[in-house]
Formats: sequence, structure tokens, C-alpha cells
Amino acid sequence: MPGAKPRPAGALLDRLRGPRPYLWSAGSLLLLAFPFYLDRFWLQAGLFAMAAAIGAIGINLLTGSTGQLSMGHAFFLAVGAYSYCVLAGESSDENGHNLSGLGLPTWLAAILAVALAGLAGGIFSPIAGRLRGAYLGIATLALIFIGQHVLFNAGSLTGGFNGRAVPPLSVFGFTFDDSELVVAAVPFESSEKLWYLALAALLLSGLFARGVLRGRPGRALNAIRDHRIAAGVMGVPVARYRAGVFVLSSMYAGLAGVLLALVFQRTVPEYFGMVLSLEFLAMIVIGGLGTVAGAVVGAAFVSLLPQVLTHYSESLPLVSAPGTGGIAPGEASRYLYGAAVVAVVLFMPGGLTRPKKSGEKK
Repeated sequence: MPGAKPRPAGALLDRLRGPRPYLWSAGSLLLLAFPFYLDRFWLQAGLFAMAAAIGAIGINLLTGSTGQLSMGHAFFLAVGAYSYCVLAGESSDENGHNLSGLGLPTWLAAILAVALAGLAGGIFSPIAGRLRGAYLGIATLALIFIGQHVLFNAGSLTGGFNGRAVPPLSVFGFTFDDSELVVAAVPFESSEKLWYLALAALLLSGLFARGVLRGRPGRALNAIRDHRIAAGVMGVPVARYRAGVFVLSSMYAGLAGVLLALVFQRTVPEYFGMVLSLEFLAMIVIGGLGTVAGAVVGAAFVSLLPQVLTHYSESLPLVSAPGTGGIAPGEASRYLYGAAVVAVVLFMPGGLTRPKKSGEKK
């Protein structure tokens, strides 16, 4: 058309590179179809990845969008997981411990467990609202040590070193356990049933976080991250927003903890240690800081890598099953995603979901 302003080539390239709606639709259909074709091992790996993605979205709200470093994310996963076990479980004797349990309906216990994780974050939020950077990282690191001490020593609640069994979730009479349910000639057990629950939880969590980031709170959080003093001068309540996003991040971690407990069917204290917190930081750095998609991609990479290495350890050089003399899959995976973090920081500062565009400064 005469007088029409031509579009910049970069804008056209960005549109071509961007995800098309049909790709998202195809991906959604694949995720919905996986329980009909994958075996239990891969379903468990996928469930773990989805739970990790929910937790990664939470820490990305805190670290990626607000610039607040947290080393205690694993603590809030433990609060969610163990709160669910205590609230939903029955009092019993197990592994030499007289376990306490309230026997609440499991769906109610799951909701309360997420709320308790948020409450734990709320108790710590006055500190989170006033500290920043490495100071907050050191303060949250203390939560890991406190949490590990409680988990190993409060045997009546946690089961001590051996942990405690996780009651299966039941919603309106439908139980997410191994009781067989046949769908299209495919037997649905706990993994297949939990798959759709985790998928729905991930979708809702992602949409909510996306709404937060694209709305007024997200703009305020980004302003605090980029120019804290200027944001305060403009009337943004910096301490309140920092405290609020810390509580929200804790609730995401609590939900991830509940899902992990349901998937593994047993909670073990040593899992909720510093390594898990570091893995969550690796997830958001590799995937991309400040985006929901980055949290999901990073969580899939970090959580699925050990599973893939374990499954194919016999075919990979230098990698072998634990105790056989080679590099254990878990150890090899830490080397690989450690190298991935370094590579992303050096060559893709925006993460896998936000590659550096041509002409953009480093």
C-alpha cells in the first residue's frame, strides 16, 4: 500500500521465531496423551518435572522478578510435604516412632499444607522485606539448617531419618492411588491419575504467575529489582512487595512439596536439603529469569537430566549405576547442569527461553 510504513526485519523475525498457537496445541495434546503410552518410569519423571516447575515458578517470582536471592526454597517444600502427611495421616507406630496425625480429609489437608507453607513464609517475610541480595541469601540459608534439624529430630511428626508414608489424595471420592481404573483399555494407576492433577496444577500456577507478572504487581516487582530507591521514591511500598512475593513464593513451594510427596509416596528428610535449593536456582538461571516459561523449561532440564542418565546409564560412557565404579547418574547430572549454568551465563544471559538477539549488548 502506498504510504504504508514497512515493518522492521527484526520484528518479522521475532514473530517467526515466536511460538505458534498450533505448536502449543500440539504440545498440550502430547501431554494429555502421555499417560496412555508412557510406562511408569517416565510418568514418574514427568510428574517430578511438573512439581519442580511449580516450585521453580515460585522462586522465579522472588529471584527472577524481584531480584531477591533465596537459598531456603527447599525448606518451604518440606513444610508443604510434611504438613500434608501430618494433617492427612493417622496416628500410628512406624519405624520405632509414634507418629502423630490428624486424619483430615486429604483434599483439605493439601490446601492447608499450602497455606501453612505460606504462613511459614509470612513469619519470615519481615526479614525478607528488609534484606536483599547476599544478605537475604544467607538468612534464608539458615532455614535449611533449621529445617534439617527439625526433620531429623521431630520423629513423632516427620518419622525421623526414615521419613513417613504419604496418604493418597482423595477428591470427592476419587482416590489417586494404585487402585486400577481402566480408561480406553489402559489401566490407570497412581502415576496416570496424578499426571492430570499435576498438569492442571501446573497450568493454573503458571497462569496465575503470568497474570501477576503482567499486571501492576509485576511492574512494581520489576521496578524494585531494577531501581529499588527510585521505586520507593515513586511510591512503591518496597518492603511490603518484597514480603508479599516471599509469601507467594513460599506457597508455590508448598504446593510443589505436596505434589512431590504424592508422587514419591514417602517423605525423606535428606531430600529437602541445600542441594535441592541450589537445583531450583539452577532451574531459573538455565531457563530464564523472570518468566514462567523459563521456570518450566529450566525445571524440565534440571529434573529430567538425572532420570535420563539413570535410564540410559548402560549406554553412556563413564556413567554407570551407583556403586559400580563409574560416575553415578545423579553426580553426572550435577556436572552437566553446572556446566549449563556457566554456559548460559556466558553465552545466553537471558536463559534458554530468552536468547540474546542480534545487535543486543551483553
